[in-house]
Amino acid sequence: IVFGLLKRGDKVYTEIVPNCKSTTLQRIIKGKTSIESVIHSDGWRGYNGLVDFGYKKHFRVHHSKNEFARGNAHINGIESFWGYAKTRLVKFKGMNKNMFNLHLKECEFRFNNRKQNLYKILLEMFRKESLKLS
Repeated sequence: IVFGLLKRGDKVYTEIVPNCKSTTLQRIIKGKTSIESVIHSDGWRGYNGLVDFGYKKHFRVHHSKNEFARGNAHINGIESFWGYAKTRLVKFKGMNKNMFNLHLKECEFRFNNRKQNLYKILLEMFRKESLKLS
């Protein structure tokens, strides 16, 4: 099970989670967002209770009711990331589940840096921290 957050117009964060329970999802949301954040989500019950934790602005779209946007309330950005990731990952025609997290994080990195020159970013990273081959 994969969970993701997207700050509109900014970066995505993904994490493999053991389940979709409220406690699991809310732990990640609380750890990655400020209490002043405006939260947009779908109608999944795992998001129930965010207002009780102090998030005053939680807007939902209910896909089950054929609702995909209501004014500024939508989750098109994260849906765009999932489409991007699926397009990249389907090319592998399956993979070892122990390697999935690395592929997911690569998708996250590429998406977060999609408007930049990845070669230059990686080159700079390798200059700062060389590869250690053992």
